[in-house]
Amino acid sequence: MQDEDALREVAKDCVHCGFCLPACPTYQLWAEEMDSPRGRIYLVNQLLDGAELTAAAAEHFDRCLGCMACMTACPSGVQYDQLIEAARVWTEEARSSGPAPVEASADGKRAVRDRVARTAIFSLFPYPKRLRAVTAPLRLAQRTGLDRHVARSRLPGRVSPTLGAALRLAPPAVSAAAARPLPRRVPALGTRRAVVGMLTGCVQSVFFPQVNAATARVLAAEGCDVVIPRGQGCCGALSLHSGREEEAMTFARRTIATFEQAGVDAVVVNSAGCGSAMKEYERLLHAADGGWAERAAEMSGKVRDLAEFLAELGSVAPRHPLPVTAAYHDACHLAHAQRITRQPRELLLAIPGLTLVEVPDAGTCCGSAGVYNLLQPEAASELGARKAESVQSTGASLLISANPGCSLQIASALAERGQDIAVAHTAEVLDASIRGRPLA
Repeated sequence: MQDEDALREVAKDCVHCGFCLPACPTYQLWAEEMDSPRGRIYLVNQLLDGAELTAAAAEHFDRCLGCMACMTACPSGVQYDQLIEAARVWTEEARSSGPAPVEASADGKRAVRDRVARTAIFSLFPYPKRLRAVTAPLRLAQRTGLDRHVARSRLPGRVSPTLGAALRLAPPAVSAAAARPLPRRVPALGTRRAVVGMLTGCVQSVFFPQVNAATARVLAAEGCDVVIPRGQGCCGALSLHSGREEEAMTFARRTIATFEQAGVDAVVVNSAGCGSAMKEYERLLHAADGGWAERAAEMSGKVRDLAEFLAELGSVAPRHPLPVTAAYHDACHLAHAQRITRQPRELLLAIPGLTLVEVPDAGTCCGSAGVYNLLQPEAASELGARKAESVQSTGASLLISANPGCSLQIASALAERGQDIAVAHTAEVLDASIRGRPLA
């Protein structure tokens, strides 16, 4: 995190014009000034001037999705991401220290149930082995249909809103073949054009292993040797975007060391939130000693989103027709944080037979936002319902996303509306076209 003087300089860039307000999902929901970027910047300035962090201020920071739509809308170039990340660190430190009250207290301390939920999330999601172990009973329940009976009872939501949201969002199990571990190296098909590392991620590797497999095949078809290091885990995105800075730094160091040993030209990431976080390593570790600042800067410079990398490399693999009408969803940490919107669309439009339609209000968050849909389930559910309605209005039979959280969130929202719209990752669509096979 930057020092307070640097944060003051960032906050000064805000001229209070209000262009961010209509772009902000929480302002759209509640029309509350303090639930807008402008309002939260005002709160940050108060804290920098020595004000105490109150429960009300902490709640406004917690309600922010961190979608960065305000940065796209801002004519003054305010780096809101730096301000909200600092605010989240302050909030996490203040609200999670000391004894936990039964209910949220006036000094901002988190209630017992909130602390338990956060502890469970950050003890599980960044660790693929733990996440697989915990989801094993869920898979059994899905096979027997017990999950549907439990969901209809609404019991999980009464026990914990986070638990209820987690069960509602859980994807169906993938086949044993899809879940099979990838080899350490996937050789290029034809002339080798690059050697790349591939991040498998935590949530992605457990819930969407087929996306990782498709990513590796696409890269190989485009002439890349794909190195998939063993032992990689969470890149730190979930922790970084939730104010758990020290935890994020630990994950970042491990990820940097892992891919340094791989000796690759680029590190390709197929999850928008992960790619955004890894490109922030330089800022995250800028004050770290032991050479980590330099190593982080070098790693950040190598990170590429899958669509970004393929657009830079240029396509050589032939595309076969995919006769489908598809809507593309802009994941916030791809469109707003990384400013990557053109490349995915160009890759998809190059597929014969695929008709690409735009989602109305495409720049508004779907409500996933890392673990936001688990920690703020009511707001996330409303945003998810709005996004599902927008997707439905396009008439598309397929929704394409580039982030696992978005896929889970929108698929759940569509299912609740009874909409039979398939959801796939950009990599899966490209893979199907290159291989000449229908989408699974």
